[in-house]
Amino acid sequence: MEKTTVKPSPPPSQPTLNLPWKTRLLLSIISTATDAACRKNGTVNRRLLNLVDFRAPSSSKSTNGVTSHDVVIDPIRNLWFRTYIPTNHTHSDLPVIVFFHGGGFVFLAPDVVAYDAVCRRFARKLPAVVVSVNYRLAPEHRYPAQHEDCFDVLKFLDDEENWLRSLKVNVDLRRCFLVGDSAGGNLAHHVTQQASEFKFRRLKVIGVVAIQPFFGGEDRTESEIRLEGTPIVSLKRTDWTWKAFLPQGEEFNRDHPIINVSGPNAVDISKIDFPPTMVVVAGFDALHDWQKRYYDWMKKSGKEVYLYEYPTMCHAFYIFPELPESRQLIDQVKEFVRSVSIQYSTMM
Repeated sequence: MEKTTVKPSPPPSQPTLNLPWKTRLLLSIISTATDAACRKNGTVNRRLLNLVDFRAPSSSKSTNGVTSHDVVIDPIRNLWFRTYIPTNHTHSDLPVIVFFHGGGFVFLAPDVVAYDAVCRRFARKLPAVVVSVNYRLAPEHRYPAQHEDCFDVLKFLDDEENWLRSLKVNVDLRRCFLVGDSAGGNLAHHVTQQASEFKFRRLKVIGVVAIQPFFGGEDRTESEIRLEGTPIVSLKRTDWTWKAFLPQGEEFNRDHPIINVSGPNAVDISKIDFPPTMVVVAGFDALHDWQKRYYDWMKKSGKEVYLYEYPTMCHAFYIFPELPESRQLIDQVKEFVRSVSIQYSTMM
């Protein structure tokens, strides 16, 4: 009997960061500008940022099937939002997407070109009326300024006179979704938690989309260590932004419940009527492990939560429309909004 040799199977190939060179170059420029603007004394060089922080004006003329206009709530706080209205839709009452931009609570705004384009895509593709919030930024305005601003937008929209005047189209405020990426994902969770315990007259938050939410903690996770040097997020940058974000005079602790949402000081949400939540994570995002912990904590808390994973993508990948994964994510958000809306309508 001949002896046969069984060759071992090759190890499965590991995912690699799959980005075109132009996207990599742009990410490198963003990272370099961010680092240069963050001063050692904890302040931000806004003048330097303005050199690369390109802005898009609102437009009453339809651009790619969407119009936009700005609504000021409080000029003293510079609290305003940009509304995006799809012009080629057949729905009588559109859902409302309240969108919170990313930027570590320190950078960016609704009229930054990348976020203006993303919100136009959401409005057109879902379709939905998108309200993109300009909240105050740290370190000039520390926590809880950002969360207060975002919640105040919900209260503003809940007033019938306000939403009729500001949205300028028929919407279904009972189908409101809070959507945010990075710091905006953090805001989406905490503002939803507050909204779940507040008695609105008309507005109802029925879904949350947390795209690579910005969470953290005192621990250094495996992904934070292993993925040091990947685009956008690094331990140095996240530590700087958390210090710029938390109030001065308090003991600095990354296990603060606003940062480590699922950590030792977490709020018990098991008895809160928290809506269905979509959590997006990426394999080359240093925040990956914190986002997975958030998903696991939501499940353990008895909440309806869905995980969408992009193994070959980095932080903020979806703002780059040239990536197929960006288009895929928009489609997944569309399906989530559709399915949750149907689920909610059957319960009414």
